[in-house]
Amino acid sequence: MTGIKVGRRTVAIPPSSLAFDPATGAGTVIDSGTMFTQLVRPAYEAMRDEFRRQVNAPVTSLGGFDTCYNGPVTIPAITFLFDGMQVTLPEDNVIIHSTYGTLSCLAMAAAPEGMNAVLNVIANMQQQNHRILFDVPNSRVGFARELCT
Repeated sequence: MTGIKVGRRTVAIPPSSLAFDPATGAGTVIDSGTMFTQLVRPAYEAMRDEFRRQVNAPVTSLGGFDTCYNGPVTIPAITFLFDGMQVTLPEDNVIIHSTYGTLSCLAMAAAPEGMNAVLNVIANMQQQNHRILFDVPNSRVGFARELCT
């Protein structure tokens, strides 16, 4: 992953927060076993702050989600940028809705401190309704929107 856009704005993220580093394990993985995307703290905070700025509504929290809203709000698109490709997530892959009331939360978080603190994880919720192709011999990955039933 080389960057993240919120709406039409490319978020200012330090390149070291996204770069692959075989010595430390830093970089980005795609993991269907992790429920919600986790980004290293500088990347998450930059993306979250721009998301909040564009939503422009009072923010609350719920459990591990620090960007939640009561009532309807307009959600900006989030786009993951890769070399030669970008993946724009629809609202269903960006927001989780509470089963109680009208609370909805950004379905991403900062990577936990300590273990995996250098790793960005594109997780299950952000992969839903996408076909993901891993071309291991050519070191490539591809995404295509595909509604699952």
